[in-house]
Amino acid sequence: MVDAIAADEAMVGIDLAAFSRAACQAFWPTPLDGLLLAVRRGEGFAMRMFNTDGSEAEMCGNGIRCVARLVRERYLQTDTFILHSGGKEYPITHKAYPGINPETFGVEIAIRLAADDFPKGGERFLEQPIPELHPTLRFSYLNLGNPHLVAQVQEVDFALLTQLGERIKELGEWFPRGMNLSFLQVQNPERLFVATYERGVGLTNSCGTAMTASTTVAVLLGLAPAGREIEVHNRGGMVRCSCRIEGEKIATCLVGNATYEAGGELHWDGCRITRLSEEPFTREQELYNRFLASLQREP
Repeated sequence: MVDAIAADEAMVGIDLAAFSRAACQAFWPTPLDGLLLAVRRGEGFAMRMFNTDGSEAEMCGNGIRCVARLVRERYLQTDTFILHSGGKEYPITHKAYPGINPETFGVEIAIRLAADDFPKGGERFLEQPIPELHPTLRFSYLNLGNPHLVAQVQEVDFALLTQLGERIKELGEWFPRGMNLSFLQVQNPERLFVATYERGVGLTNSCGTAMTASTTVAVLLGLAPAGREIEVHNRGGMVRCSCRIEGEKIATCLVGNATYEAGGELHWDGCRITRLSEEPFTREQELYNRFLASLQREP
């Protein structure tokens, strides 16, 4: 994550796609899965998010919480505000959830069930087959600023998820702008497990908008309650989501931590990134690792 507000002059003329690809590879053996930029948007603030392949995403549910923390700490000092991403507004709330991290944020995401990035969907596409993608699975389409396809499964098969995520790239008629694909496992009405093949990234440990989309699907299908916080787990950790339905309007709030791992300075020469300094946020990592350990003890 780069504070492109403070680094405004240094960002002029940068090829952000190339910068993103280099940044995501600069942290081997654990490469990053995206570049976040905190930027100004008129009188307000916004997030820009780039995938590992250099493509720009319209929205990132996990990323916007991180940008929200940076903006709040450095520029706003308020508990409620708006962030922009992909031309849309997202209400942000700073929250307190003891045991996760002192810095926890909620983002309310408006959900659409039809959009031009999924022309086969018509008005609504819930629990419908796509034989070109898989012969038996049934899929639901949602747009959260970025496009999502969710399939409910009894058990998550990561190899199959990867195979279908790759297959989507070949189905331009169905997916002209690509698609984030998730498998949703309902462990009980208030606990879900989600795995995601992320557009522009691949199989990922955590995708915030995918967890939001999957929760919304569970509620729309009557598998989880509306208006209540639901625990949503993945291989990266856990967030809480609550879905509100008012007539044709659907909005789901995603709540989770925004934990800093390290801070420092980078040098970019147009081709290569050099890490000049790095300072770990040791205490925050201890808190989050303790939280992850508590999840592993749950049934």
